[in-house]
Amino acid sequence: MEKYLLLAMFCQVLLTFAVMIIMGRRRFSAARNKTISMQDFVTMKLDKAGDDVHVAGRNFVNQFEMPVLFFVASLAALQLNATGYVLIVLAWCFVISRIIHSIIHLGGNRVKMRYYSFLVSCLCVLAMWVQIVTQAFLM
Repeated sequence: MEKYLLLAMFCQVLLTFAVMIIMGRRRFSAARNKTISMQDFVTMKLDKAGDDVHVAGRNFVNQFEMPVLFFVASLAALQLNATGYVLIVLAWCFVISRIIHSIIHLGGNRVKMRYYSFLVSCLCVLAMWVQIVTQAFLM
């Protein structure tokens, strides 16, 4: 079971790198189109950049918020040998909901759908923590 959890963690890492690449491409495209200058990158004052640049940057920051709780929960589960079927399903639901969240955010950015995918990811990581703590105290 540990391998499936590790694979879910790896997929979340890949999502972070994919978003980073999208963010970089959008930023350099804006610089190439003269929306922003290369000098703007010195202070990262990208106020003149388009919404697509800001959304990609915000989505990249999102990859270091709730996913941190996912990674810590996953590492705790591995350390405590608490990687049962339920935890693996929750981990994969978390990662899938984060992928959906990013697709929505970087695509059409339908706020209601984005919120629901975010909510699902939050509930999954909360349930992971409940599962881990429960198993830790029942062992």
